[in-house]
Amino acid sequence: METIRKSPESQAIQPNLRDHTEVSASFTWEVAARDLDGLPEGRGLNIAHEAVDRHVKHGRGERVAIRWLGKRGDRRDLSYATLAQETSRFAHALEKLGLVPGERVFVLMGRLPELYVAVLGALKARCVVTPLFPAFGPEPIATRAEMGDARVLVTTPELYRRKVQALRGRLPGLRHVILVGEVDETLAAEPGVHRWSTLMDGMPTQYAIGPTTPETMSLLHFTSGTTGRPKGAVHVHGAVLAHLVTGRYALDLHDEDVFWCTADPGWVTGTSYGIIAPLVCGVTNVVVEAEFDPATWYGVLETERVSVWYTAPTAIRMMMKLGTEPLQGRDLSALRFMASVGEPLNPEAVVWGVKAFGMPFHDNWWQSETGGIMVSNYAAMDVKPGSMGKPLPGITAAVVRRETDGTLTVIAEPDVDGELALRAPWPSMMRGYLHEDERYRKCFVDGWYLTGDLVRCDADGYYWFVGRADDVIKSAGHLIGPFEVESALMEHPAVAEAGVIGVPDPMAGEVVKAFVALKPGYEASEVLSRELLGHARQRLGAAVAPKSIEFKANLPKTRSGKIMRRLLKARELGLPEGDLSTLESDETPARQP
Repeated sequence: METIRKSPESQAIQPNLRDHTEVSASFTWEVAARDLDGLPEGRGLNIAHEAVDRHVKHGRGERVAIRWLGKRGDRRDLSYATLAQETSRFAHALEKLGLVPGERVFVLMGRLPELYVAVLGALKARCVVTPLFPAFGPEPIATRAEMGDARVLVTTPELYRRKVQALRGRLPGLRHVILVGEVDETLAAEPGVHRWSTLMDGMPTQYAIGPTTPETMSLLHFTSGTTGRPKGAVHVHGAVLAHLVTGRYALDLHDEDVFWCTADPGWVTGTSYGIIAPLVCGVTNVVVEAEFDPATWYGVLETERVSVWYTAPTAIRMMMKLGTEPLQGRDLSALRFMASVGEPLNPEAVVWGVKAFGMPFHDNWWQSETGGIMVSNYAAMDVKPGSMGKPLPGITAAVVRRETDGTLTVIAEPDVDGELALRAPWPSMMRGYLHEDERYRKCFVDGWYLTGDLVRCDADGYYWFVGRADDVIKSAGHLIGPFEVESALMEHPAVAEAGVIGVPDPMAGEVVKAFVALKPGYEASEVLSRELLGHARQRLGAAVAPKSIEFKANLPKTRSGKIMRRLLKARELGLPEGDLSTLESDETPARQP
């Protein structure tokens, strides 16, 4: 597919990164850090201060920080000055509850204004924040709260009743639950339950943030793995520097921009680029409570005069399916830059952006572990549809091969597949996996962070995604660990074994498919299939649960008893089966319903 040529001189607003090669050659994180204030009196570096209070200090307090659009048509603007006051009140409220720096605040709710106040207020109080995806079922919520030692949960009465209330016995460390919305007397009477409004009432609107070093823990993001429980990626306040730089360079944010990131804050994109980066860059951050609907989304772009839009490939593919007719007659003249993340963006979607909006979607790449965008297509740079782009200034990337002796070889030749590696460290790099030091150390070899993603780099320095080196499933931009899904299915009395893979889907990229072997006495049937799917949705939530189930008499396993998901996927997709030397048992079909 032909390269989409760019002419920076013809753009109405000159890109922040006009010459990628030149800036990359001279860039240093130390110089970039001069654009941050740091805490008063040399008390260190705090994300919430840089994202909110810093702008008030520099006379930008009246600018709209968050423009919230409710799903029932209501709206609310929070200026930087108002956000500073509200986050200060919440920081005081946490202290009143007895929380101390380092303790964990979990946030589970839809995109309500209180979510943003809670995240930033907890960071002011130097607590560690974990946002949770509200579509999670009870089990993923409980697992993460147990692992992260949650002390406070901020949620809504509805989500609390449906997903948390019955699990309180598993979470003895969860001392306080703060409920946003209408709380009846029965709920209010439960031990440790507080009304948001009552808790915030009368709290001071000024808060002096305590000493915060760049290495002070700030966020704990859980990311799914192929085996075992989710991994808790530890991030620090110093990551705010990467959020500033990537906001300016990868998303091309300027002072007067109106920015919209469609990702839910329960995922790392929705935290890093739905909260922190746009606020650190001082722009107006549009927050839309409603879920995806093309008419609603196009209306937001038009009426709110969105200038920079960050969305996901799944949403783009859904818009493509509807064609360009719904865009006819809309004034989207304010829109000047569109970006995408979450999974590889197919070339057709990049080109469709030009047809539908007059500009391409700019793909970029990063992970929960990297904390921020690492590889991107930039506003001034020619776009090769299907490419991830080039590394951010300050980031050294390479394609490497792992040798049998444990060392790495950097592949210098273009267009050769290998694993994407990043030279450590950088400001937003995770500082560890919670309680898993050895697992963390294995991510680094010879000073390189190994991403687990297979890529190639062409002669022009553009990186291209090839595939995952493990079994993690990417569905609608969400990482799903097969082990979690398999474990939930195994809880059903009919299930003897379960193996889970991702299968291609034109909308979501991949969807979860489960292969199930039944216990004696159970027969494969459509009724049982529906029952298992419902069981999984109840335990995991619709976003994580499998979309289909296939029954097998046996699942292929290695001699050590590990289910060979690779072989399941190869047979499902008609791919080469590869080395079967470790295969102990093979599957035979069960009677299908």
